[in-house]
Amino acid sequence: MWWFVRQLALIDMTALCDLLGLEVKRHKTCKRKIPESCLFGVPLASLVESDQKIKPNTQIPLFLQTLLSFLEKKGLDSEGILRVPGSQSRIKVLQQKLENSFYRHSFSWDEVSPNDAAALLKKFIRELPAPLLTAEHLNSFSAVRDIADLKQKLHVLNLLVLLLPEPNRNTLKALLEFLSKVVLSERRNRMNLWAVSTIMAPNLFLHKAVPSKLAVDGPEKGQAERAADIMRLLIRYQDLLWTVPNFLLSQVRKLNENSSRRYQFYDKRIKHLLRKIHADSRDKPDKNSGEQCRTVKIQLGELSFSMEFRLTINSRASDLMSQFYKELHASDNSRGLLKRNGSTTYPDCAIYEVGGNIGEHCLDPETHLFDLYNNNPGGEWIIKLRSSSRGQ
Repeated sequence: MWWFVRQLALIDMTALCDLLGLEVKRHKTCKRKIPESCLFGVPLASLVESDQKIKPNTQIPLFLQTLLSFLEKKGLDSEGILRVPGSQSRIKVLQQKLENSFYRHSFSWDEVSPNDAAALLKKFIRELPAPLLTAEHLNSFSAVRDIADLKQKLHVLNLLVLLLPEPNRNTLKALLEFLSKVVLSERRNRMNLWAVSTIMAPNLFLHKAVPSKLAVDGPEKGQAERAADIMRLLIRYQDLLWTVPNFLLSQVRKLNENSSRRYQFYDKRIKHLLRKIHADSRDKPDKNSGEQCRTVKIQLGELSFSMEFRLTINSRASDLMSQFYKELHASDNSRGLLKRNGSTTYPDCAIYEVGGNIGEHCLDPETHLFDLYNNNPGGEWIIKLRSSSRGQ
């Protein structure tokens, strides 16, 4: 499925950039001599592949996992974390010790200062042989600053994130989640969103292997501000950027339905159609197609019942969940199930689309249910405990 998603995302992004008049130049990764190292300066894919031999199902380098975990425990409350530089001499010694002893499990973090650890984090990202955002798409990320409309900015960023190779995408996600926690601890560490974005942006957007579009567009201060603006969007709206858009999901469904056919993804007619869809959605208001009523099944342990949901053109999955919790609170079914220490608590539930043409799929809260129904009218909607909750 992910191969289909990435191919369709590339077509959609190219069509939208053409429509917006954005000049996006893709670069190939420059060949660089990889240092004799096991941590710093090693390609992400190689690190993850090696770490999977130690810990199967690893998605980001074990060293980065350990470093981020240390910073979350020791650095979130440290004033000026990420901004206050660590000692260069200590950082050099720490790097050498890590190279020699990290995989031997003999490195001690007890005497490492949060500022030195933050410096190691920036150094790790900066010294990757290729940019974390990849040489191919780095300038596309940079070009997002030229888009005026916020929704279109986020749409392009969403597509670019989906286009990243899996190790890069997972590493970026882990990094942004940590940076978000730094911002949430602003009262203690004095690091707001803009400060974090300004400090971290050069590590992602300026790389020796790729001549960045940001590096040729004005003075150094202007470059930093433009890169920080994109970094700010990545941190602030990260929850939206890993969601596969409904449009792409509907295309994947069609591909699954017609798996016996061969598709030419770069067909000019498809690209023209995508451009027309974007132009139409920008120029024409939404048309209300009326209301429909759908029966939604509820499965909570031994309880099984259903409820009716009135579906409109603007209905989202979050609206359906809101109605569910209201009815659950008012229902006799909730008595005894939701009482804990004398107060009412709600189970961690989600909506699953089951059957039809895509198997089983957990819906994102922002999913437009009217579009979902039109794309898969044969599917059922079931509210049940999240998979992670059921496994606990």
